[in-house]
Amino acid sequence: MGRAFEVRKVAMAKTAATKSKLYAKFGREIYMAAKAGTPDPDTNQSLKRIIEKAKREQIPADIIKRNIDKAKGAGGENFTSIHYEGFGPGSSMLIVECLSDNANRTIAEVRNCFTKTGGKIGITGSVLHQFVHQAVFTLPGVTEDEILEILVLNDLDVSDIEADEEGVTIYSDATNFSTIRTAILEAKPGFEFETDEVMWLPIMEAKLDSEEDKEKFERLINMLNELDDVQEIYHNITLE
Repeated sequence: MGRAFEVRKVAMAKTAATKSKLYAKFGREIYMAAKAGTPDPDTNQSLKRIIEKAKREQIPADIIKRNIDKAKGAGGENFTSIHYEGFGPGSSMLIVECLSDNANRTIAEVRNCFTKTGGKIGITGSVLHQFVHQAVFTLPGVTEDEILEILVLNDLDVSDIEADEEGVTIYSDATNFSTIRTAILEAKPGFEFETDEVMWLPIMEAKLDSEEDKEKFERLINMLNELDDVQEIYHNITLE
């Protein structure tokens, strides 16, 4: 069914996460974006985009406001963006992105998830070379011709385009994210993306053949998702 289908499944899986986990995830992202730039979404495009995503996930307005207000204060929490690479059950490989205020705690918790499911944490670069860092846009209700016209008029490079009855999915290098997003919004003001993210996508996908490996992999993903510091999980396993 193609990567567009898998991207949509990832988006659905995020929506199905517990509310408290989603609130914590977006709260940290909003805080970090507001702290890194200005706390005003009209002048901070990164903050504006995260707020838009939070609203799509039905994050309450008071949580958005609370974290922006917290970023306005002096001092505050100091989160660091960290990623871990690991090998899970069977032929699974994972990249786990975290926002942490205590790196020692975070790596211990992430390592515990891998260890308890028969996997292990890898060294930096052990998994990353099997993935590509991509800007991914899933655009509902548009045709491939419409999107191609926007891309050509703005001289934008993409690595792939997939179209189906639901819309169009664009893949490009991660460095092109802001340029492509801006071009689409200028051509279609107010357009609502189904997905507009930078992701790690596997170069080659794999399947888990044994039921035991499938159960362990599902348990690993669930355990990682329960950790407050974990923001995103990327893997090479085809979801069934």
